[in-house]
Amino acid sequence: MPSNQPQTIYLSDYKVPAYLVDTADLRFELFEDGARVHSTLAFRRNPDCQESQETGAPLQLHGDSLKLESLVLNGEAVATSNYSVSDELLTVNQVPQHFTLQVVTWIEPQNNTRLEGLYKSAAMFCTQCEAEGFRCITYFPDRPDVMARFSTRIEADKTAYPVLLSNGNPVEQGDLSDGRHFVTWEDPFPKPAYLFALVAGDLLEKQDSFTTMSGRKVDLRMYVEPRNSEKCEYALDSLKRAMAWDEQTYGREYDLDIFMIVAVDDFNMGAMENKGLNIFNSSCVLASQETATDMAFERIESIVAHEYFHNWSGNRVTCRDWFQLSLKEGFTVFRDTQFSGDMGSATVKRIESATVLRTAQFAEDAGPMAHSVRPASYMEITNFYTLTIYVKGAEVVRMIHTLLGPDLFRKGSDLYFERHDGQAVTTDDFVKAMEDASGRDLGQFRLWYEQAGTPQLAISDEYDESAGVYHLHIKQTLPDTPGQTDKQPQHIPFALGLLGSRGEALALALSAEELAKADAPQERVLELTEASHSFEFHGLSERPVPSLLRHFSAPVRVSYPWTREQLLFLMNHDSDGFNRWDAGQRLAIDVIQQMIGAPKDVTVDARLVGAFRHLISDADLDQALVAKMLVLPTVAYLAELTDGADVPAIHRARRRVLKHLAIALRDELVACYRRNIDSGPYQLGPEAVARRSLRNTALAWLLLINDEEGRSLGLGQYRDADNMTDRMGALKAFVNSGYDDDRAASLNDFYQTFQHDPQVVEQWFSVQAASRRTGQLSHIHALLEHPAFDWKNPNKIRAVIGAFAGQNLVNFHNPDGSGYQFLADQVCKLDDSNPQIAARLVSPLTRWRKFAPEYSQQMQAALMQIRDKENLSGDLYEVVYKSLAD
Repeated sequence: MPSNQPQTIYLSDYKVPAYLVDTADLRFELFEDGARVHSTLAFRRNPDCQESQETGAPLQLHGDSLKLESLVLNGEAVATSNYSVSDELLTVNQVPQHFTLQVVTWIEPQNNTRLEGLYKSAAMFCTQCEAEGFRCITYFPDRPDVMARFSTRIEADKTAYPVLLSNGNPVEQGDLSDGRHFVTWEDPFPKPAYLFALVAGDLLEKQDSFTTMSGRKVDLRMYVEPRNSEKCEYALDSLKRAMAWDEQTYGREYDLDIFMIVAVDDFNMGAMENKGLNIFNSSCVLASQETATDMAFERIESIVAHEYFHNWSGNRVTCRDWFQLSLKEGFTVFRDTQFSGDMGSATVKRIESATVLRTAQFAEDAGPMAHSVRPASYMEITNFYTLTIYVKGAEVVRMIHTLLGPDLFRKGSDLYFERHDGQAVTTDDFVKAMEDASGRDLGQFRLWYEQAGTPQLAISDEYDESAGVYHLHIKQTLPDTPGQTDKQPQHIPFALGLLGSRGEALALALSAEELAKADAPQERVLELTEASHSFEFHGLSERPVPSLLRHFSAPVRVSYPWTREQLLFLMNHDSDGFNRWDAGQRLAIDVIQQMIGAPKDVTVDARLVGAFRHLISDADLDQALVAKMLVLPTVAYLAELTDGADVPAIHRARRRVLKHLAIALRDELVACYRRNIDSGPYQLGPEAVARRSLRNTALAWLLLINDEEGRSLGLGQYRDADNMTDRMGALKAFVNSGYDDDRAASLNDFYQTFQHDPQVVEQWFSVQAASRRTGQLSHIHALLEHPAFDWKNPNKIRAVIGAFAGQNLVNFHNPDGSGYQFLADQVCKLDDSNPQIAARLVSPLTRWRKFAPEYSQQMQAALMQIRDKENLSGDLYEVVYKSLAD
């Protein structure tokens, strides 16, 4: 391990800042060879910091890769004896109680491959300051609990950079000498430095507007490179839907005169909620029917809403420190999932959220980087932008919503925003607002923020026929995770229903007295607070079939001895759409697991074929739900359910079941395909999306078995497609088929058609890298040498290396270890230019203990290779160190 390893930062060591910044006046001089940043900061000692008040603690400002040109305190140059500069800090030893500090720094954005702070994406200047990027721009107390009012003046060449943007409202602009110009922006709201943003470039402006519930008109503007001028409409429409929804659902009105979105090609994240100036990864905001799939449209709507919702849950009320990251991210993800459910199908959205949780977040909980929703420590904060913070954090908020109900939750959110507007607060402050508004004691519930890991519920039952009583027993355990053992029971909302033999919902009377009242509900949310519970349901004339954890009411694993007959019954009769889908998944898992290593004479259970035949053929069912139910559990999820996983064996078993289904249902698949052909213009409504999803699923299954009629349908679909969903559906089907000539021809045609569109080329890279057939290592190396691949662009890197290691598991887990060696080599290469991306890409190797010995030993060796790299970054060091720790 390197000697300059990063230091661990602990929540328990938190101290309030010694100095506060009231105003930050910035002036940027942008040039081709660098940028000069003039910063004028109005400081005062923090009255809440005893050390600062009593002894006048030294002023410490964060800085990274800066050249200090001048330092002036209250109008006089600071003596060299009164300050020192290290790689990370500027320290001024003696300062008065109130003072103004003027700092001038020189930076080189054109050479900033880390994409943190101010950098260049092609010919555009842009910023990414969350979490600690502002310190790469100028010296500043770069922590979220230091909030200042910012004004920003940007000066640049008018021809090369006609558009100059920053946070807040524009207040002044004009021309300068030598063909330069300036624009000054003022943000009236105090904000931490991580929310600062700047963009300068030759950009096309798209305009729209929104009238708030109080009647105030807000200008909406979107800035893109001219080649993307036709891809803005959907993002702006999504923004207006989000603004209206937030007013109706949470009573939150936008607070500035202008809201801006900028699309940037080179971006480490998906998007950033900078106050009034949201910067988006191009892949997360640009869309047209010719270039974006239905899934991309849904993702864009969700991300645009997410970043807009941050205006209140993250900007107006922000987090005190980075340990509280889920305060803003978990709450906002919950809000955006609510929004997406209201815009489309709430059941489908719940299935999608649960799939991410069960496949990826549960894996994170069971891995070496496991941490609580509010971590107790970290080395590099960029490693904690995780599914646990975002997705599990959202589930924690969702459980509060379930426990309180929508009215009391809204009352709690109103109190939270009113009480803490303009403040930097903690998750405890959020929960306290919910408690105070509802009168509920959520003391035990706070353990969801403190304890890592996925709770496991072991469920058993029996039926007393003579008494008509059904007994349900639930035991909860929480596995050990790094640094945490002997955990306490958590407060878990557990929704359930009981079904009779005809599929009818049964009354859930918890006592004879309740039964006598004849008003027992047909669904209940049980509150689990102990290690074990037993519940009795009275007045049942037959043994019911339990529908457990309805709506996925808590992020837990459920173990119950379902029979295949019960799962089939739930697939057909459960009124909860989520549990209908879940029953189908559990049935398919049981069948696939039976096929792992099974002899050739072992056949696929005919009941699974019958269940899928019913799904495909019944046009009266919710087609959006059917489209989800037809997707077999992924190899990644199947591996997550297996100790000592042999991924190639799992892949073979899953493929064996899928081919059996495709052959048995061949005629139904053709009928399904033809029934769901669109006759009119492209639409994005739920019904149209479901039709395309079903049609593309049917096509993929037909080409999997090399069906000639399917081939003809696929060729026609690719040729005649007027939208990317159909075009990509046909392309994927051929890429994964046995039709080699058609695969090559369609891939070549696709690239020739879209070679000048970077976002579509990323899709072209990804579909090959994720494919069992085209994703062999030799082809992956060829993709890295392709002229369209760019080592400086995170999207291209994720599309090839990320898709190979994260989606193409059968080739990544090649028994010869070549996939692991490949990933280790690429991660080491990237660590020298973009440590954030390197640290995220290494994730597939970190679960090495999960796999069979012949795989785990080689994965461990690949991690050791990374560990021994010279000049290992702090980002990568933390992940590798924790992954290899005993």
